[in-house]
Amino acid sequence: MQRKETFERMLSFRLAYIFSYNLFQFCGHTWILANTIARYFTFGKDALADTFYSVGFVMSLCQLLSILELFHIADGIEKARLLPRFVQVMEKNILLVTVILLEENQSKPVVCAQLFLWNILDLLRYSHELLCVMDTPSIAMLWIRYTLWIPLYVLTVAIEGFTIYQVLLHVEPTAANSSPQIHLPFLLMVYLPFLALGATVTVWQLLKERHHQLGKWNKRMKMK
Repeated sequence: MQRKETFERMLSFRLAYIFSYNLFQFCGHTWILANTIARYFTFGKDALADTFYSVGFVMSLCQLLSILELFHIADGIEKARLLPRFVQVMEKNILLVTVILLEENQSKPVVCAQLFLWNILDLLRYSHELLCVMDTPSIAMLWIRYTLWIPLYVLTVAIEGFTIYQVLLHVEPTAANSSPQIHLPFLLMVYLPFLALGATVTVWQLLKERHHQLGKWNKRMKMK
């Protein structure tokens, strides 16, 4: 009896923790997206230049905390495939660190577009995760999470590659005059094929997960 009570307390703690984490991420990305849209409608295209200055801290915090998701999956708190999540977390954090280090690239419109798409993807994912934690799954949300999410992810990776290309255009002419940047162009060029490879593997894994999740939903509906 005591072991059962201990297990139930541990289970309730894990559920409370994962619910709080997903809720925090959902609220954080909602704030970022709302701030970005409000600034665009208020200031027009001029808002693109300093969007990163406005939402960069919250975005950095959310992406830094997303590393915890790797431990969630490894520990079994979250049921998902580890490899695609690892690729997604690392590619976001690598690009975010690059943008933070090279302040002159923070005002580029492509960075604003990147932040916008990241937020769309994360809002779709965290809203689905919240519904799953509350045991109130939705077929519409399930379809969006595992079907619409995939082409949006591919578009996001394409923009990530273009962002790195834009960074290379700025870094290469200044590499000879700035010692900390001497090896940065080479590292970014090496990273590009790894980005493409990681995205390809991730899409393959996501398609398998989509087939698995939608198959489970269909079986559940047939049983009812």
